Amino acid sequence: MAEFLEGFIVKKPNEKAPEFVLATISMKVEDVISSLKKNEKNGWVNLNVKKSRDGKLYAEIDDWERNRRTNDDRW
Repeated sequence: MAEFLEGFIVKKPNEKAPEFVLATISMKVEDVISSLKKNEKNGWVNLNVKKSRDGKLYAEIDDWERNRRTNDDRW
């Protein structure tokens, strides 16, 4: 099941933003810090920025772990 970082919002950039701006990210500091602490593994939290079916951007916690027995690659 998808898990999201609380207090972390990814949006498409303003239409007047330069082409090199890919996204705008907003963070509610207290919520993000709490969520980071809850979801960290070895001091890290990995996120995947994705696009929903209706075109909105969002960030999902990447909880994938390599299957060490089969050396299963991710992509």
